[in-house]
Amino acid sequence: MKRRSFIKKAGLTTLGVTGAGYLYAQPLSFLGANDTINIGVIGTGNRGAGLCSIINSIEGINIVGLCDVLPFRLKKGLSRVNSNSKGYVDYRKLLDNKNIDAVIVATPFSTHAKIAIDALDAGKHVYCEKTLAKGYESIGALVDKAESSNNIFQTGHQYHSSRLYTHVVDLIKNGKVGRISAFECQWNRHGNWRRPVSDPKFERAINWRMYREFSGGLLAELCSHQIDFANWVLDETPEKVTGVGGVNYWKDGRETYDNVHLIYSYKSGVKASFTCLTNNAKDGYQIKVIGDKGTIIIDTKHAWFYPEGKRDNRVIDDVDGVSGATAQWDAEKGMRINLEHLNPSKQALLDFKTAIINNTNPLSNVITGAKTSICVQMGLDAMYNNKIVKWDNNILG
Repeated sequence: MKRRSFIKKAGLTTLGVTGAGYLYAQPLSFLGANDTINIGVIGTGNRGAGLCSIINSIEGINIVGLCDVLPFRLKKGLSRVNSNSKGYVDYRKLLDNKNIDAVIVATPFSTHAKIAIDALDAGKHVYCEKTLAKGYESIGALVDKAESSNNIFQTGHQYHSSRLYTHVVDLIKNGKVGRISAFECQWNRHGNWRRPVSDPKFERAINWRMYREFSGGLLAELCSHQIDFANWVLDETPEKVTGVGGVNYWKDGRETYDNVHLIYSYKSGVKASFTCLTNNAKDGYQIKVIGDKGTIIIDTKHAWFYPEGKRDNRVIDDVDGVSGATAQWDAEKGMRINLEHLNPSKQALLDFKTAIINNTNPLSNVITGAKTSICVQMGLDAMYNNKIVKWDNNILG
């Protein structure tokens, strides 16, 4: 029986409303509020080890197991945790540990689906890093497994948990920018994206992002966050995508592109563009939501609203009556929206903990993650095959 169906039939849910204004099902807790969640981290590269450091500051989550196939990375991960954690080379041995309640999957993109499915089969709750899964078949298989499981599944699109982003989505859905015509998204950097390799035999294991067998390149590793945001705001998925890219700057043997440029078209008429460069970092990360009443600009920490038409009053003390949200005019970007919020990765982990305790479906779940994964694969197919790729309704059944 599907987990959500089980909850409904068991009569355990009560209806709640979050501070962001969306409804959620809040069943009676299966764990006590003071219970500790024992967690295992599979993959202790930069992302996995970074999440370990964040977990150290979260009460009620205890890391008891770490796994990585590279000994020096496993050692690095173990050095980051402040608890007595056991190291594993084989993730299946970690999954055999009955004391582990949940796992974080922070391994290379191509391995996500297999490890996450095995974790669900082992009875673990799963936090799977973005992008969720590589390839349509793997996406469908993981969705089927998660939907038939009674365990919590959260996709690691951390901005989906950001209270700033959630607030901005509410503003947009309540008509702040009016009728949306376009999203303009970029995540530009200046660097070759390579990691140092001490021994050539570790090249593909360390620089897996450079190779198509393991990676979706810039589209999967960077653009996916912003694609997830566009789908979230519009509450729909794109009908088609076209795009181009190439290895035009860093001619170092990489297979994935060092620049990508894509346009996704939605049924509502909205067009969403996504650009990633690796040889120019101007404006870095940025999302523009463009409507007939104004534009909202978002980076990783801040947001601004730039209204259409002439504005005489450039300082506003309160935005939409939201306590703690104020705005001040920025000559380049408009009225800055200041909203107190945590680091998005920490908030995502806190949301994962809450979902486990309350047995609720996370906002960033297997379905939202799967839809973004499909968009990523569509974009890769469009660029690599030089064609327009359309959404296939059969992938998610």
